[in-house]
Formats: sequence, C-alpha cells, structure tokens
Amino acid sequence: MPENRSETPEDTAGRQRVSPPETDAERRRRRARFLRELAEARELRDRVQPRRAKVARLRHAMRMRTFRW
Repeated sequence: MPENRSETPEDTAGRQRVSPPETDAERRRRRARFLRELAEARELRDRVQPRRAKVARLRHAMRMRTFRW
C-alpha cells in the first residue's frame, strides 16, 4: 500500500519560497491594480445599494466635519 504523504506544517516550516526581491515599480503596479479593483468594487456596491451608499456618504461627511486637525 503506497504511503499517502501530505505536507504538514512541520515539513514546510523550514522551507521558504525563493523569489527575487520585488522592485519598487512592480510593487507600485500591484498597488495601483489593487486600488483600481477596490474602487471598481466600491462603485458596483454603490450602484447595487444606492440607499446604503448615500447613508455612507452622509456619515463620512459628518465624520469629516467633526474631525479635529
């Protein structure tokens, strides 16, 4: 009967993934893509739930008015 080996946390604890260090340009591109997707998701949510979006906008405006610099 063949032995069914699955990696346990002990097996993977000593090994790390070897990858070249990320450059600043790659990090900025990845961050820009993430922020674009986040904005797109927010716009979609606002279209699907307009009342909740309006309440969130009003709440944010109130928070900004009462914020002390």
